[in-house]
Amino acid sequence: ADEPTGALDLRSAHQVLGLLRALVDDLGQTVVMVTHDPAAAARAHRALVMADGRVVEALERPTAPQLAERLVALGER
Repeated sequence: ADEPTGALDLRSAHQVLGLLRALVDDLGQTVVMVTHDPAAAARAHRALVMADGRVVEALERPTAPQLAERLVALGER
């Protein structure tokens, strides 16, 4: 899903992320999501941080503050 919550209000975004989580937890599906939102990405089991089309870091069970810090650091490059 490419930016699945990008154009949604907070409540709708929360619902969409809940549905994606249910696909994983209840049905055993894999979800690949692209987002710039650290809070949304923090719901993942694993997050890949990319820069210039390349993976620069892989985080297991990331937190929103961790991801936000990485995005700020990338912006300073």
